[in-house]
Amino acid sequence: MDTETKKQITAKWFEKLRDDICASFEAIESDNTGPMAGREAGRFERKQWQRTNQDDGSEGGGGTMSIMRGGRVFEKVGVNISTVHGTFTEEFAKTIPGADTDPRFFATGISLVAHMNSPKVPAVHMNTRYLVTTKDWFGGGADLNAPLPNSYDTARFHSAFKECCDRHDSAYYPKFKAWCDEYFYIPHRNRARGEGGIFYDRHNSGNWDADFALTQDVGKTFNEIYSALVREHMNESWTPFEREKQLEYRGYYAEFNLVYDRGTTFGLKTGGNVEAILMSLPPEAKWP
Repeated sequence: MDTETKKQITAKWFEKLRDDICASFEAIESDNTGPMAGREAGRFERKQWQRTNQDDGSEGGGGTMSIMRGGRVFEKVGVNISTVHGTFTEEFAKTIPGADTDPRFFATGISLVAHMNSPKVPAVHMNTRYLVTTKDWFGGGADLNAPLPNSYDTARFHSAFKECCDRHDSAYYPKFKAWCDEYFYIPHRNRARGEGGIFYDRHNSGNWDADFALTQDVGKTFNEIYSALVREHMNESWTPFEREKQLEYRGYYAEFNLVYDRGTTFGLKTGGNVEAILMSLPPEAKWP
């Protein structure tokens, strides 16, 4: 399969995954009977954006933001897709495999962050992506971010992704879990950002079809397990104290995304849409 076909196939998959996840989340909004059931069920609003290459002003692709705010269950959730191309700056190209000899790149992917009304429903992050320079690879993963950690939820989340990884290679889950634990860590707080999950990057096993199948499975597994966890807790009530703990936790989440997250850095350094890049930030947070 030639590279152009691979680009088209992966971009179409991320669009489909976006549609499937948005449908699942809107169904959750409709089915909610909890403390905020008197609100109108939340719905996604889509907004397209176009990217201009920084070096010569040429067209550089773009993406679509899908944002839901103020729902019954989801306080703020974004499910964004993008397909961009252009040329890395000389400095940034040195940090990207295959770009040191040719700085041109192509990137397509989906990025999701959900911040919930209830502190008993865990926040979550998920993204999967495909990048092409003179080399090509997949990356992504998902991690649970509960203000009030629940060992049962954490175990179910990890079990789902272990089963997902094991369908492709039994060596993947321990490797990707450890990678997630190392990556989603806040050094200046000396703590993990959340309860972990899986994370992989620059993944090229030499079998493109197998690597794409893994990435597809990660997206489908996320939609299934996270939707199940949300439904488990979405109708429970919470206390003002629990809400305060949630807002404090969100402060740590914001610190990681602004200081350490490579996806944020990649987007900002390649002329991405700032609104889409910073979609991950919570709608409200506090610092103790």
